[in-house]
Amino acid sequence: MSTRAQQYAADVVAREQVTPHLVRLTVEVPGFASTGIADEWVGLVVPGQFQSRYYTVRSVEGSRLVLDVVVHQVGLVTEWASGDPVGQQVTITEPKGSFLPPPDAGWLLLVGDLTALPAMARIAVEHGSALPTRIVAEVPTDSRIDGYFTDGVEVTWLPTDGDSRLAEVVESLDFPEGPGYFWMAGESAQMRAIRKHLMRERKLPSTQYDVMGYWRSVAQRQPRAVDPGPIWRAGKAAGKSDEEIWADYDAAQEAGR
Repeated sequence: MSTRAQQYAADVVAREQVTPHLVRLTVEVPGFASTGIADEWVGLVVPGQFQSRYYTVRSVEGSRLVLDVVVHQVGLVTEWASGDPVGQQVTITEPKGSFLPPPDAGWLLLVGDLTALPAMARIAVEHGSALPTRIVAEVPTDSRIDGYFTDGVEVTWLPTDGDSRLAEVVESLDFPEGPGYFWMAGESAQMRAIRKHLMRERKLPSTQYDVMGYWRSVAQRQPRAVDPGPIWRAGKAAGKSDEEIWADYDAAQEAGR
């Protein structure tokens, strides 16, 4: 029998446009319990929606979380975060994380695109003083942030025209000698290619790497054919369960095809 994940009511207390593609949100989440894992993520459900989108916790201090949100032309969270969300209430889901270097790791190699910046930054803060850390970040020129990473880590910024080439980059990297830990996140197809490379070519033990697909590339992001916002609000007003609202949304999508 499945159980519903813990959810928290949270208040947005600050918003900052860090770059054209990155918005920093500070949320107050009473009762929040961090996993303590450096790449932990939470689901974010914004007002008028009932679907969550997942974001790394850039930093956490007590009940206050900082989320660096990548914004696109369209999207469930983009449209909301691009406005003025301060003072609004959102839902934060139970945090999860996967960063776990083996005890004998002598180095960290972190690779990712814009969506991976928050996790790489937090990992560097929490582990960079104990392990030599190198970061390779594939980020648009206008989203390279001076001082985003803690002092003492080696950072290489790579240009991108929108199409990720991180698989090629990783295949050409010189890995440090001895056992270490390779962490990477970005576009899913690139991550699949990199996993194969690490297993078949590098022959790294599975305990020495963690590679996660954060998003899927499409030719062009499309606006939603059916806006779930009105369906969610109507369902809640009618006292429907989340499962019943999902069914209404699925039916509306089917009718629109």
